Amino acid sequence: MQKLSDSDLTRTGLPLAAQTGRVLLIACGALAREILDLRKANGWTHLDLTCLPANYHLYPEKITQGVREAVTKHRAAYDQIFVVYADCGTGGLLQAACRELAVEMIAGPHCYSFFEGNARFAEHSDSEITAFYLTDFLVRQFDAFVVKPMGLDRHPQLRDMYFGNYEKLVYQAQTDDPALTQKAQDCAAFLGLAFERRLTGYGDLATALADLKP
Repeated sequence: MQKLSDSDLTRTGLPLAAQTGRVLLIACGALAREILDLRKANGWTHLDLTCLPANYHLYPEKITQGVREAVTKHRAAYDQIFVVYADCGTGGLLQAACRELAVEMIAGPHCYSFFEGNARFAEHSDSEITAFYLTDFLVRQFDAFVVKPMGLDRHPQLRDMYFGNYEKLVYQAQTDDPALTQKAQDCAAFLGLAFERRLTGYGDLATALADLKP
């Protein structure tokens, strides 16, 4: 499990020891930046954060056990634990584990859904089967999480095999950053896909965290 170091905790203002009334967020490392930004912007000082490795995005079979271990490790120190993972490819196993462990988790099939808002995403999900989604994190880490794991840096001819049935790349922008937008456009061009940008903000992630009272 990847946990923020003491120096990271000090730098971001997170406490080094749990206190009564505190809430621990067990999150995907791909959401750390967004969670810390929301925490700072809203003064949610009662929220602490620990993250599982972001590359579990590529290995969803590791998520459930990682969450189990994190809950077991930290349960005694916190009044509440909240899991900031959607189903994320676990096939319902994470939800079952959270129910067994008596902890809550964010709703939705994946982060693309809750960033856009689960209700809104569900309205058009059937018509976007041929859409490939990127978030701010995945745009920044496009090489590490898309290009290299798929071998496209070594075997560019695989691109059409992997993405030949996709029609567009949808960039769900959490922030209004022209540099990230340009990089997302470059990602779409690299994959040979049409480009669409949606400024989603933090969607249901912000709502879920706001509901976690001290």
